[in-house]
Amino acid sequence: MTLLPPDLAVPPYGAATLADVLPGAAAALGVPIARGDLPADPLGLAGALGGARRVMVLLVDGLGADLLRAHADLAPTLASLSRPVGDLSAPCPSTTPVSLATLGTGLPPGSHGILGFVTDIPGEDRTLNHIQWADDPDPDVWQSRRTVFEQARAAGVAATAVGPYAYAGSGLTRAAYRGATYTGVVSHGDLSALALRSLAATPRSLVYGYIPELDLTGHVRGVDSPSWRAQLGLIDRLVEQLVAGLPDDAALLVTADHGMLDVPGETRFDLDGESDLADGVRVLAGEPRARYVHAQPGAEDDVLSRWREVLGDRAWVASRDEAVASGVFGPVDDALAARIGDVVALARGSWALVTPEQEPGPSRLAAYHGSLTATELAIPLLAARGRALA
Repeated sequence: MTLLPPDLAVPPYGAATLADVLPGAAAALGVPIARGDLPADPLGLAGALGGARRVMVLLVDGLGADLLRAHADLAPTLASLSRPVGDLSAPCPSTTPVSLATLGTGLPPGSHGILGFVTDIPGEDRTLNHIQWADDPDPDVWQSRRTVFEQARAAGVAATAVGPYAYAGSGLTRAAYRGATYTGVVSHGDLSALALRSLAATPRSLVYGYIPELDLTGHVRGVDSPSWRAQLGLIDRLVEQLVAGLPDDAALLVTADHGMLDVPGETRFDLDGESDLADGVRVLAGEPRARYVHAQPGAEDDVLSRWREVLGDRAWVASRDEAVASGVFGPVDDALAARIGDVVALARGSWALVTPEQEPGPSRLAAYHGSLTATELAIPLLAARGRALA
């Protein structure tokens, strides 16, 4: 068994992860939540939001807890919100499609099956980029677990998801937010107005909002850039508007899907430049800080040995069975395991496993996430309450 190195951590599913946020919010509204063996509300949000008849969960893509603490002066509204349970953990891999499905279903990745940014489609000799996903494979089949939004709607609570207009009807939207009415927005101001309208529209309501721009700015410009800091200030203003407009019996929860870190040139490992690493490889999936390597039949052991030898301490390299046994994905359904590579390589430190020839765009980014370092995993959970709940 290959154990995780001390600088990487297993997300504490069912105790304090992103998977626990939406179930707790729904539980605060009286929704009976089914999560298999996981508790319905391990964060105690039903108590923390006691009396709330309307709850909004706002997810700011890329707003890691470490980044927020380091730039608290640029986000006075966010910094002033209460922290009911401290930091939470993103899932594994710590990447957006995995996190959004984890939030929407209230389940670990090994249960809902969206297990990476790009994953192999078993038996079809092709991959699925979950951000570019439309309707193939069928989202209702690829992610078949019941979402928290579906459970809320069945309990008579109106469920709405408010996010970019361009994402309406995408495969990821359908898989993660199934059961919610998706309201497309065209700007931050539009999100604020439409989210508050949805909160006030019915006697009990669960509203989810998603903001992607901070993550995109970080990827392109870096999280230590003037652009990233300026974008954080704009998001803080949006949160200020939401807090000011909360109905008296409403609560707002703000969280994120992962943190991120800048990757300098000297810690970019060029996989294309190591021809030996391609020997026996059928498909290379994942992303620069969380790679899935699918081997040719019979080559699994050789590929594992070669990747371990070449990457050394730049990454934790494990077989699929070792990665599953480590618990990083939570319990993994047998039918979903093949979506994980025969070899899993999770970057350590600030390393990124780039492929400039195969993936020129992603290989040029300034900042990344996806692995299990503290900075990537730590996400905030912040709360604001309407006047009747204060």
